[in-house]
Amino acid sequence: MNKSSFFIVGKHAVIAALKNSKRKVLRVFLTEEAKKIIHRENQKRNLLKDVKVYFKSKKEMDNYIKKDEITHQGYVAEIEHLDYSDLKEFIKSKQKINLVCLDNVNDPRNIGSIIRSASAFGIDGIIVKDRHFPSESKLMYKSASGCMEILNIFQVSNINSTLKNLKNKNFWIYALDVNAKENMNKFNFEEKNIFVFGSEGKGIKQHTSKYADFKIKINMKSEVESLNISNSASILFHYINNLN
Repeated sequence: MNKSSFFIVGKHAVIAALKNSKRKVLRVFLTEEAKKIIHRENQKRNLLKDVKVYFKSKKEMDNYIKKDEITHQGYVAEIEHLDYSDLKEFIKSKQKINLVCLDNVNDPRNIGSIIRSASAFGIDGIIVKDRHFPSESKLMYKSASGCMEILNIFQVSNINSTLKNLKNKNFWIYALDVNAKENMNKFNFEEKNIFVFGSEGKGIKQHTSKYADFKIKINMKSEVESLNISNSASILFHYINNLN
């Protein structure tokens, strides 16, 4: 089966794709300086072997990001999608699992940042709705800083039915809610857990929140109304990681 291809930009995103044996990299566009950096930082492995490499000026590379508010840093790659991770198979193999579920979170920068933090602090994977996931976003790949190649991303057709099925498989579901009564540090998050984050503006949909066993919040100064979703995620993931 032929897979569609798309472009990613940025040093960490491109180099991580080159290092991932499961990722098909079709072409790489580099400035001369970027090529030197790749060889200098990866002396034990020729990442450009068996890859079509084209050298471009910075001005020529700018054509790949005309519509995106990001910088390419001298690195652009055309890649194919990875095979989808199978959630049902994945949860069979683990006794203790921490998963994140994004309910109608659409901003590519926030999604990329959450993926980066989840990878850094040992979260096992992220559940996203397939129709809302910006799977070919240059901004998401750049914000994830290479972690798109690391983290399990489970694309599902329906968030609510997925949460319902996971509850039946002994998962505890926690909804992050700024108005919740319980602080996150009252929980040890043992065994199997799912942490649900809602959209940047409206939060978790009411119907989705019905599946939550607990609504939790991050304790902070009362003068501050809320945190950016990716900042909240980083704090929670760091706390969970320190419990292990």
